[in-house]
Amino acid sequence: MNALPLLPIGWAVAGAFGGWVMRWGSVRLAKLEELEPGHKAWQVYGPPIVCAILFALFATEPVSLQLLALRSVFVIVLVQVIFFDFEHRLILDRVMFPSMALALVASLFNQPWWAGIATGLVAGLLFLLLALVGAAIFKAEALGFGDVKLALFMGLLLGPLPTIQALFYGVLLAGIVSIGYIIWRRSMKGTIAYGPYLSAGALIVLFQLGRGQ
Repeated sequence: MNALPLLPIGWAVAGAFGGWVMRWGSVRLAKLEELEPGHKAWQVYGPPIVCAILFALFATEPVSLQLLALRSVFVIVLVQVIFFDFEHRLILDRVMFPSMALALVASLFNQPWWAGIATGLVAGLLFLLLALVGAAIFKAEALGFGDVKLALFMGLLLGPLPTIQALFYGVLLAGIVSIGYIIWRRSMKGTIAYGPYLSAGALIVLFQLGRGQ
């Protein structure tokens, strides 16, 4: 059990601060990509609020402070992907490559050490294949290469079975939203960003992993 009952509160404050810093960084990264950052309430206040809530939830897990800190870094990464992809329909290499490197290093401490690497490669290749096949069939980008990198990152981060679960959750959430979008718009035209839903699936499973320890 958590021996520090005030930890979730303090960690929520840290999460809010981390969310503000992440939003500040996302704005600057958007400008580097020659994108115009939005100023709507959900864009500005969403990251710190969501990070605060998630940090508080993760702080209730029976894990060491070191592991909690590491997972909290990955929470910030996934929340960044969610909001940036919703806002700009883009997953940034400047975010994904350092995150993949950190997830790779962390995966080497798991047993077996190669499981995360193998899962990441398989997930990345699977999504690359889906992206190429979708582009060939629909003559349009069904999945972006940002989604491919995100799937690779999820494999490195979560390992074999949890990655399958996270992808299932992500595809399920995307499917529900797509159906709602079709009903609302009364049209089959249009696309959605998959990154936010895959990231949400990863967050769900990452939280479940902590509860199971």
